[in-house]
Amino acid sequence: MSEAPSTADAPWPVGELSQKIKGYIDRLGSVWVEGEITQWGVSGGNVYGKLKDLAVDATVPFTVWSSVKAKLPQGLGQGDRVVALVKANWWVKGGSLTMQVFEMRRVGLGDLLERLERLKQQLRAEGLFDPARKRPLPFLPHCVGLVTGADSDAEKDVLRNAQLRWPSVRFRVHHSAVQGERAVGEIIAGIRALDADPDVDVIIVARGGGDFQNLLPFSDEAVVRAAAACGTPLVSAIGHENDRPLLDEVADLRASTPTDAAKRVVPDVSDELAKVQQVRSRMLTRVTGLIGTEVDRLAQIRSRPALATASWIIDQRAEELTRFVARGVELTTRGLERAHLDLTERRGQLRALSPQHTLDRGYAIVQTDSGAVVRDAAETAAGDELVLTLARGRIAAKAGAPLPSASSHPTPTP
Repeated sequence: MSEAPSTADAPWPVGELSQKIKGYIDRLGSVWVEGEITQWGVSGGNVYGKLKDLAVDATVPFTVWSSVKAKLPQGLGQGDRVVALVKANWWVKGGSLTMQVFEMRRVGLGDLLERLERLKQQLRAEGLFDPARKRPLPFLPHCVGLVTGADSDAEKDVLRNAQLRWPSVRFRVHHSAVQGERAVGEIIAGIRALDADPDVDVIIVARGGGDFQNLLPFSDEAVVRAAAACGTPLVSAIGHENDRPLLDEVADLRASTPTDAAKRVVPDVSDELAKVQQVRSRMLTRVTGLIGTEVDRLAQIRSRPALATASWIIDQRAEELTRFVARGVELTTRGLERAHLDLTERRGQLRALSPQHTLDRGYAIVQTDSGAVVRDAAETAAGDELVLTLARGRIAAKAGAPLPSASSHPTPTP
């Protein structure tokens, strides 16, 4: 390795520079450091994470090989405050620096995690996490509000998957920072702006995952309270399974990833059409079955002897009508005969009682010239003009002297 200084005319090769850096770093040796674990991931039995300074904004990556991991205290993970014996390693080939952990001890719960836990308990006591507060999402939102980073993978995932499921869905996208100092204010502004838009039916707050430290804006009290005060249903899609930001707790729905949020918010048009077709098929089968059953019942009814030959009804009624007509003629004839006999009898009685019949027997009606009927001989005087009504015709007469009573003489023969 050359010890000559590097110049424009005699530059060091990259490999030599990398080797010199490794030499400088190796002289540092092993050191004890204190910090807070902000990322802890296990892969292939090894641990890859990040350690953050407790006072200033400084973070270094670390690696715990599987042989050392077995000796660490149980339950170590993100948010723990620890002291660790580390050795800086420079990877010459890749040009990257990492801290190899040889020993790690838990000091106590990290201040940040402790503050988040206290905030979580406070918000839960206020009822902001109560399931009764969570509102159902609309079945088919016509316009979806999206708060996410500009040109981020989360934005692309939500838009692409939602439009694949329902091409006519519309989006109102509010770009904001999703980490760093500006994130809290811009996320709150996005939520409030979309909530005030009357066309927005549901709001998605999306980020494509990240380590614990980068997700801190989504656990900020102001962001959580803005989400709780939102009148539009809100979906949290931070995209991190191991950590649940407080926004997940207050949101009306928690989606595991932005893609999952698109699937939960927007229905799949092909699935819905398939459901409609299934319902139509079931309805058609049901109606066809009912009609078939009624057709069979009607066929059974028509096959009965009473309906197989319908003319029997007419024939039977015709016979009954013939009998009724004959009976009516008979009863009418008898009635007429009885009435004729009764009429003849009454006619004879009437004739026997009539004045004409009496006149026919030889009697006469005597009247004075004034028309008064003479019933007593004492009612006339000799010489009175009289009119005699006979069975046929009338004659004039004059009254003579009264004769002896008719009872002393035999009754004349008419």
